[in-house]
Amino acid sequence: MPLTRRTLIATALAFFATPALAQRKFRRFKRVQYIAALGLENETSGTGAETWGLWRVDPGPIGVWLKFYKLLAKAGNIAPSGWRFDINDWWIDENGLIMKAPEFPMPAGQYYVTNGEEHISLLTVDAPDANGAQTWNLSDDKRIKDVTHGPCRSSRYTPEFDGAVCSPANADISKFPLRPGESPPPVADCTKKDYAVLIVFGVPVAG
Repeated sequence: MPLTRRTLIATALAFFATPALAQRKFRRFKRVQYIAALGLENETSGTGAETWGLWRVDPGPIGVWLKFYKLLAKAGNIAPSGWRFDINDWWIDENGLIMKAPEFPMPAGQYYVTNGEEHISLLTVDAPDANGAQTWNLSDDKRIKDVTHGPCRSSRYTPEFDGAVCSPANADISKFPLRPGESPPPVADCTKKDYAVLIVFGVPVAG
């Protein structure tokens, strides 16, 4: 999620979010956050939010380009911004940036989410039950795909089997940046999961 996109998102939110939320009290974040969500795109509620993650800081500007992965490895897997890369659990965005992993599990609470365009919804993530499972729901009959920011793509790579070397060194850099609608490519000996990206711009306040 590069700086130019962050600027465009901020501009869009300033334009449409305030009128849409005029009757609701909420606290707007100074910097937008992002949710990495797994789920069927047409769902308005469901289970499995414990598999979701939260980026409190935009992972794009602090990411490391795939072409610099060997330098990252030589640096002890510590990115220039200070986060630690995990070869057994790593993320790529649509530009070919290795991203810091989001916070897991998804913190329970309520979040105003948007696709950065016309759709806004209040996402409620419930506290984990006795088995750690978390339910979620979107307000106003919005679906996951309604509040997914389409230009952002996010994929998580983990070893396909015990002993597999799932390395960014095996990723095809020529595939990036991705075309609209494309997801990050598969990588040898890796299991890939594609996550929807939801923009979080605020939380409700009481009163």
